[in-house]
Amino acid sequence: MLRLPSHIYDALQDGYAVVASDGPGEYPVITESRAGNDGVGVTVTPGTVAYVTTGGPIPDGADAVVQVEDTEQVKAPSVESKRVRILVQSSKGVDIRPLGCDIQKDAVVLKSGERIGASEVGLLATVGVTMVKVQPTPTIAVLSTGDELVEPTTESLSRGQIRDSNRAMLLAATTQQQCTVLDLGIVGDDKEELERVLDSAFSSGINILLTSGGVSMGDKDFVKPLLENKGTMHFNKVCMKPGKPLTFAEIYLNRAENAPVNKVLAFGLPGNPVSCLVCFHLFVVPTIRHLAGWANPHLLRVQARLQQPVKTDPGRPEFHRATIRWEVNDGSGNPGFVAESTGHQMSSRLLSMKSANALLELPATGRVITAGSSVSAIVISDLSGATLSKAALSPDSSSSTTQHKSALNKITGDGSQDAQFKVAVLTVSDTVASGVGPDRSGPRAVSVVNSSSEKLGAKVVATGVVSDDVRKIKEVLQRWSDIDKMDLILTLGGTGFTPRDVTPEATKELIEKETPGLLYVMMQESLKVTPFAMLSRSAAGIRGSTLIINMPGNPNAVAECVEALLPALKHALKQIKGDKREKHPRHVPHQQATPVDTWERSHKLASASDIEPTCSCSH
Repeated sequence: MLRLPSHIYDALQDGYAVVASDGPGEYPVITESRAGNDGVGVTVTPGTVAYVTTGGPIPDGADAVVQVEDTEQVKAPSVESKRVRILVQSSKGVDIRPLGCDIQKDAVVLKSGERIGASEVGLLATVGVTMVKVQPTPTIAVLSTGDELVEPTTESLSRGQIRDSNRAMLLAATTQQQCTVLDLGIVGDDKEELERVLDSAFSSGINILLTSGGVSMGDKDFVKPLLENKGTMHFNKVCMKPGKPLTFAEIYLNRAENAPVNKVLAFGLPGNPVSCLVCFHLFVVPTIRHLAGWANPHLLRVQARLQQPVKTDPGRPEFHRATIRWEVNDGSGNPGFVAESTGHQMSSRLLSMKSANALLELPATGRVITAGSSVSAIVISDLSGATLSKAALSPDSSSSTTQHKSALNKITGDGSQDAQFKVAVLTVSDTVASGVGPDRSGPRAVSVVNSSSEKLGAKVVATGVVSDDVRKIKEVLQRWSDIDKMDLILTLGGTGFTPRDVTPEATKELIEKETPGLLYVMMQESLKVTPFAMLSRSAAGIRGSTLIINMPGNPNAVAECVEALLPALKHALKQIKGDKREKHPRHVPHQQATPVDTWERSHKLASASDIEPTCSCSH
């Protein structure tokens, strides 16, 4: 229990403790109350003041402090009789604070899973706690395998030899994570020697084993079968680029009855240097953090705009090495992160990792993501080393404005100015908005719309991410429809049955005309894939000259729904703009049609099956 001093209030500034109602004037200084001195037995009465220093106790009777800057010293006849002139009118409670106001009674100052830094140590000292139980960082063993490897100190390489860069790289990376590191050196392609080294490492008390090489499909790749023989193999391939041959196994060290089971988490990292380090960041770093007790072990994700177009892989999701930096203008007129590729992305080209502070999450579409597009970036190193523009360092930029605008991005410079219709895509997700997970639906929708730009006459010119909050969703939809005058807004996610699925509620409060036919088409298309599509509560409608459509959050469902609506969307968008000339290709304008008696036409339709009916649209 904390023991507080006997006084009730402290001074926030150096100055004079006063009775606020006295107002400006000349007053005698009856005492001094400095930090650490409680001024026992002194009472400030109306017409008197007391000198106080920052943190000093406020004498009884005073209810405000006037700063020294707002006073003047008055010459007194003797040193003992000090006087001061108060120049400003104060009010009750100004520049004083009650004791304990910064930490309330029974407040929790630190929770399990929080990291302890300088400020946390200060908090513990404040509440008198000098010892706390902490989770240690894991002990990690690092091993390289392969007959071709030699120590980096080797000056002259023989034919077929390469210096071991992976082990040096992993030793440095694990040290950066503040782990205890055990260097197991290099083991050639010798199964017995490799097994001996692994057994020795397992018995040394390590928590994690990192090997590089020996996990592919060659006849000398012994790491994978040895790990499988000694423990439980959870996977030996991952659909990703780079890093496909990643292996993970759990090795149980003590299987005796009633004895605690110790285990080693073994990662067989690929031999190519880039693949090795990318897998370390994506798989090993979160594991280290989890073992060290972090409440949230995941790597930070942010949205960044591409500075140049990037071609995606058709078969595997890619983690593209890049340097991201914060710009006051990310190319759209708004502040945000800008991503610049580190160049050629071969998995053996370690130069692509040099200066890279992020991995861009690119979907496996085989298409080109245009410059200016927003992509998810996984931060893998300190961003402070990234070059900032002069504008980004300007003291005039407002952090609150920056934070608000960074969630809404405009895309320019990709031909959108030539499009007939402007499209905006809004991802609604607590997970994406908080940075915990990547936005997979947004980029997919952008890709589908832009790839159909010739047919649709539309381009995505703005994207955004908001949490599952009715007010925030409405703010974005209202801005895009009423101010930015978007022709089409697609919202992704938040259409299900969970309590946080509120996108339809936000949309229905804004739309002026409903468009149930669009929802029907999407439902029919989605039911072909899953019966759960019937659980969608999507809304669609028109606000002013903007068509707003709710779509599911699943990336594949987004693509299915967009493609299902494409045949009618251009027609719909033209009609919203008031253009009634956009008709069915076989439509004949009524004024040009041959007059037909209604009864005669009805008779012919009933008696002849080869007569094609004319358009039934109203105009």
